[in-house]
Formats: sequence, C-alpha cells, structure tokens
Amino acid sequence: MELILLEKIQNLGNLGDRVKVKAGYGRNYLLPQGKAVPATAENMVHFEARKAELLKAEAEKLNTAEARKAHLDTAVLEMTANVSPEGRLYGSIGTREIAEHMTVAGFSVEKSELVMSEGAIRTPGEYQITIQLHADVHSVVNLTVIGEVT
Repeated sequence: MELILLEKIQNLGNLGDRVKVKAGYGRNYLLPQGKAVPATAENMVHFEARKAELLKAEAEKLNTAEARKAHLDTAVLEMTANVSPEGRLYGSIGTREIAEHMTVAGFSVEKSELVMSEGAIRTPGEYQITIQLHADVHSVVNLTVIGEVT
C-alpha cells in the first residue's frame, strides 16, 4: 500500500514522503489516525495545496513538544506500592498507572506516550521512563517505586 504521510512518523518518514507500508498498518493505523492518505494523483494535488498549512501545524506540534519536555525534565516522581515479604509488588505498575500518577502530580502525559522497554514494573526501585512527546522529542523521567510491606 502506497501512502503520503501527513506528519512525521518515527522509523517511517517525514511529512510529504510517499511510503510503501503493509496494508494492515496503513488501513488500521495510519489512515484512521489521519497520519496519511492514499497516494493517488488527486491526493497529491490536494497535499501540495495544503503543504504550507501542514508544515505550520507540524512546527507547532514540535514547539509544543519541546515546551512539554522542558516541563517534564523537572519531574521527580515517587510511587508507593504494596509488596510481599519477598520484596515483589502485588500486581505491577504499567503505563496506565504511571500516566495517572503523573497527571495527578501536574504533568500532563498520555499512556500512549510512555515507553517502557523493559515492560511493567514488578519490584521496588528506581526506574527511568522514556516519554515520546513527538517523533523527534523524547524525555526521560526518573521514577522511584517505594514498597510498603503489608
């Protein structure tokens, strides 16, 4: 499936690039999210007419992401969780819990922006959580999980 990208997509391409992707990725993610359009002659003409508008919107998104990164770089997070006598958490701490905790602490973050390469947190300790705010902007937040024995 050949598409025209309407915004920069990490590991795929920049705004305006014609890319070939698997049909499922294009049909189920890129097209419904408004991140791309099919690469037809009509869409190429329409894209060229809107190119300046799309470039301006992309620049605004980048500036917003940079401002959010500056705010997130000041974050110091601590979470408490119940632990067993062996020192393991009851359950785990995932992206949803971290995003909720950060929102309560005053840092607006969506769970889809959190990147936890090592998976959910299952033991107390210090962790570095990567937050992908834009294809070019990443922030790293230190999270301390404190265990309470029940």
